[in-house]
Amino acid sequence: MTEEEKVKAMRLARAIASDISLYNEQKIIKGIEQDNLFEILKEELDEGRELYKSRVSSEIFTRTNFFERAINDIVLRSKAHVKSKIW
Repeated sequence: MTEEEKVKAMRLARAIASDISLYNEQKIIKGIEQDNLFEILKEELDEGRELYKSRVSSEIFTRTNFFERAINDIVLRSKAHVKSKIW
């Protein structure tokens, strides 16, 4: 796994997470408020993960957590202002 492959995989993961965040803002807010975000976004997250998996090497997919980190950084942290009992 080269450094260039890692950078490309991180960039792809962040792009997919950004799309999920952009097109599902109301679902994300509702999921944070109700503390069931991952249930509400299951279909979108599964679809995004499959897209990511299909575009990176199996080594990157199994040895890194770039996709999960991008979901946390982009989908969750960007909504830190939403009232929730989880934070």
